[in-house]
Amino acid sequence: MGSTAVADIRNESYPEYTGRIDDTYIEGYDPVSLGAPHASLSRIKTWVAMGLILATLFGIGLAVWGAGAMIYGFGSQTHDLAQRLLILGVAEAVITAALGGILIAAGRKDYKAYRKRTGRRN
Repeated sequence: MGSTAVADIRNESYPEYTGRIDDTYIEGYDPVSLGAPHASLSRIKTWVAMGLILATLFGIGLAVWGAGAMIYGFGSQTHDLAQRLLILGVAEAVITAALGGILIAAGRKDYKAYRKRTGRRN
C-alpha cells in the first residue's frame, strides 16, 4: 500500500493574497474618499476631533462674554466672576483645540502612510 496524501483543498481553492488594495489601482485612478481603505473620513477619531474643534466655539464665546463683562460690567456681578469666565473660556478653547488637533493627526495617519508609500496626493 502506498501513502495517501490529502491535498490541501482550502489553500488551493481559496488562496489568501497579502497585497494591498492600492497596489491594484490603475495609474491616474482617484479612489473615492469614503470607499478607500486609507480614507480619514471613515475613522471615528477624525469625527470626534472635528466635534472637539467645533466645541472650541463654546470656550471662545465664554471668553468673549468674560472680557466684555470685565470692560463694561454686568449688573451686580463682581469683577472676579468676569475674570474667571475669561480664564475658563480661554482654557476650554485651548484644551479642546489641542485635543482635536491630536485626534486629527491620529485619524489621518493611515492616509499619510498611504501618501508616503505611493507618492499619490489624492
